[in-house]
Amino acid sequence: MLCSYSWKLLGLSAFVVALSVECVVQLLRRRRKPLREVLFFPAGVTCTDAELHPERPVPCTCKLPHVESSLNRLLRHLLSARQSLDLCVFSFSSLHLGRAVLMLHERGVRVRVIADSDYMAVSGSQIGWLRKAGISVRHDQDTGYMHHKFAVVDKKILITGSLNWTSQAIQGNKENILVLDDTVIVQAFVDEFEKLWELYNPTTYNFFPNGINKVALV
Repeated sequence: MLCSYSWKLLGLSAFVVALSVECVVQLLRRRRKPLREVLFFPAGVTCTDAELHPERPVPCTCKLPHVESSLNRLLRHLLSARQSLDLCVFSFSSLHLGRAVLMLHERGVRVRVIADSDYMAVSGSQIGWLRKAGISVRHDQDTGYMHHKFAVVDKKILITGSLNWTSQAIQGNKENILVLDDTVIVQAFVDEFEKLWELYNPTTYNFFPNGINKVALV
């Protein structure tokens, strides 16, 4: 009888401990400050060595300003990825952002890119280099543009705004980027990416729309 009582007491104690731990976890989650950051461009030309070359043992001594800019902040958010980066971008020619995406791929982060079929082929586009490095890239096959400009980091952080990923947009245009971790909004963009990723599956490409076939073109 005493033994049975002891086991019941032990079970109750374990339940109370587990409940307490769960309450603490939930409390910490609620207290964690949500990520809500707005970045405005153009960004001044600044040194990005700390973000793009963290392996260097000594601080950069270049003559560029060593101050934080919107580009530095954007790079840090991108490079925070540990598991995945899903990128959906209209125009991509920035060497800085291209380097960041390649770094993630080299670290073993799963990178997927959706691009616009017209703008991925323009001079200076980074898409070809990403593909050559082994990154999965898909593109639209529609008459309209794939005009999205967003990235999802680890399916937890959304980076989106008016900014095209080009040097002109970063250093010359009035642009904006919103970075947030709101689960509802992030999930909406995750769903949109997955929908487009399947829509642009190369096995379903139709290169001869409207009933035109190869024989008719010979």
